[in-house]
Amino acid sequence: MSTITKKELIDRVAKNTNTRQVVVKPVIQSFLDEIIDELARNNRLEFRDFGVFEPRMRPARKTQNPKTMEPVRVPAKRVVKFKMGRLMKQRVSTTRT
Repeated sequence: MSTITKKELIDRVAKNTNTRQVVVKPVIQSFLDEIIDELARNNRLEFRDFGVFEPRMRPARKTQNPKTMEPVRVPAKRVVKFKMGRLMKQRVSTTRT
């Protein structure tokens, strides 16, 4: 498994669309910024066949510090849940060697 950076993604999109990187970079950054802004507004984002990003509230809970075994309260927080869409599920689940 390898990691793809935003720069590598920009390079690929620029190459696939035959567009310069200086044009593609602000478009991708704007797209990512819009996703973040909508999730911050507590909105659900649905991209057909790709997946759904949905903000959720994780409730407060009690746990314990594994070193000291003391009880620790973890406050409630907002998290983003992602559910794969049909096309992504099909492509990701096929085994590649």
